[in-house]
Amino acid sequence: MAWRGAPRAARLLLLPPLRCAAGRRRIASCIDPSAGLTEQQKEFQSVALDFAAKEMAPHMAEWDEKEIFPVDTMRKAAQLGFGGVYVKPDVGGSGLSRLDTSIIFEALSTGCTSTTAYMSIHNMCVWMIDTFGNEEQRRRFCPSLCSMEQFASYCLTEPGSGSDAASLLTSAQRKGDTYVLNGSKAFISGGGDTDVYVVMCRTGGPGPKGISCLVLEKGTPGLSFGKKERKVGWNSQPTRAVIFEDCVVPVSNRLGAEGQGFSIAMKGLNGGRINIASCSLGAAHASVLLAQEHLTVRKQFGEPLANNQYLQFRLAEMATRLVAARLMVRNAARALQEEREDAPVLCSMAKLFATDECFEICNQALQMHGGYGYLKDYAVQQFVRDIRVHQILEGTNEVMRMIVARSLLQG
Repeated sequence: MAWRGAPRAARLLLLPPLRCAAGRRRIASCIDPSAGLTEQQKEFQSVALDFAAKEMAPHMAEWDEKEIFPVDTMRKAAQLGFGGVYVKPDVGGSGLSRLDTSIIFEALSTGCTSTTAYMSIHNMCVWMIDTFGNEEQRRRFCPSLCSMEQFASYCLTEPGSGSDAASLLTSAQRKGDTYVLNGSKAFISGGGDTDVYVVMCRTGGPGPKGISCLVLEKGTPGLSFGKKERKVGWNSQPTRAVIFEDCVVPVSNRLGAEGQGFSIAMKGLNGGRINIASCSLGAAHASVLLAQEHLTVRKQFGEPLANNQYLQFRLAEMATRLVAARLMVRNAARALQEEREDAPVLCSMAKLFATDECFEICNQALQMHGGYGYLKDYAVQQFVRDIRVHQILEGTNEVMRMIVARSLLQG
């Protein structure tokens, strides 16, 4: 596997091993993200944490402030196998499980949540091509995407269809061996800076059965982009509208059969929900540790904040929520890997719970920092800004509630 050449003793970001006075016996932290993992999983988790600490965390604030899309850093991550984590090895992927993927994205997110979230979307796009593409498509697109020589964007949301994705209007009319694509997509991560666009479009009648999936390459005549959006967070990845005006796309660029696009999109989003929940876990884990450190060093009324019982209780609640969310996400990841019937609902539950709880954890960590938490010199405020959108994308948390309720009431 790609990370085997990396050092085994990778440094854990913000998680120094706790030892007894004699320095011999390691005491496990109650929030240790490696608890319950196999030795192999601990190895690549350690590599991901080391990469996050050395290659991402030192630049996180600059990427945010200057809105830098860190292409070179992501290509370094791809050399460790993180450009196609759950893509098959014959086209350059790492061939890992959904649980392995969750562990990696959680670890990377401790270094920069925004960048990791884009990488998770890129991975989802490559997986779609790998899973639903034919051999020619897989070998044409996947190797350069897995190495991150090229980058991908997922194009589902439109100005008039967000949560109601089945009502999308972007049309693709077939003319011989081509489709003529017209319409637009909104809020596209990487839009304008990426090379490959996985686009859901309407080739048939109304509803989900009329939707197909096309792969477009940057430079296609008629493909253009809107202005770069100004966002609260996620500033290390550009976001733009993607516009199609009489784009001529070969039929050979269609993934799967006509009418299969909505199914492809939803299957991709099941994994996407696990991925984004995992990014939330990483941000929350880092924020708990930042709060822990601040309470220890900051003094008020003549003693450390750590001596305040109210703050002790809040820190305990944050740690408990973090561990509960992590267990839910990893349970859903296993279910998705095993292709269990209840996997889509479990993915929705995990996304709902983890993104809500992890935002509260980060927000509480900021509160514990007092006025310092509101300064951009302190990382906790960036975790709060970057994680907030996770409750909206990959299906809003209101839609997650609808999915869970529907399953219970129709079951």
